[in-house]
Amino acid sequence: MEATKRVLAGKDGPAILVGHSYGGAVITQAGNDSKVAGLVYITAFAPDKGESVASLIKNPPPGAPVPPILPPRDGYLLLDKAKFAASFAGDVEPEKAAFMADSQVPWGVEAPSGTISEPAWKSKPSWYLIATDDKMIPPDAQRFMSKRAGSTVVEAKGSHAIYVSQPRAVAALIEQAAKSLKAAAA
Repeated sequence: MEATKRVLAGKDGPAILVGHSYGGAVITQAGNDSKVAGLVYITAFAPDKGESVASLIKNPPPGAPVPPILPPRDGYLLLDKAKFAASFAGDVEPEKAAFMADSQVPWGVEAPSGTISEPAWKSKPSWYLIATDDKMIPPDAQRFMSKRAGSTVVEAKGSHAIYVSQPRAVAALIEQAAKSLKAAAA
């Protein structure tokens, strides 16, 4: 969150924040900055006031896939490399998925517990790309969060790594958001 605030502080004009997965929680809070014009969620968490990623994943529905998060190590979390491709990157070429598994950036064990004080999607327009084959955030959970946020929604067949397997779909949604915001500002 602090890194996003620093980038926004150095920006002159309006910005669109794009968040994938946990990054959705980051843009939900950081999007309250006056320089942010809109939010784009790419198969991401879009928590409401008082929610966190941890609270959103606490009680998955029966049969929902369980992300292969390993027990914390030295205060950080990683996904199980052996289960990474199937759960995170099921539609990515095997070599690329293996590279992604090997090059994971660990995230702090406290990160999923950070609660949202005021969701920016309540006051800013948002767009949401639902990955219909996501095994990390169930598509029905994505539909619930995107509907609650009042997002403009696009669904695409793809895994949680849709930004790798379907980059055109991701870019098209970001472009749609930018054009919509530009037209609204004119």
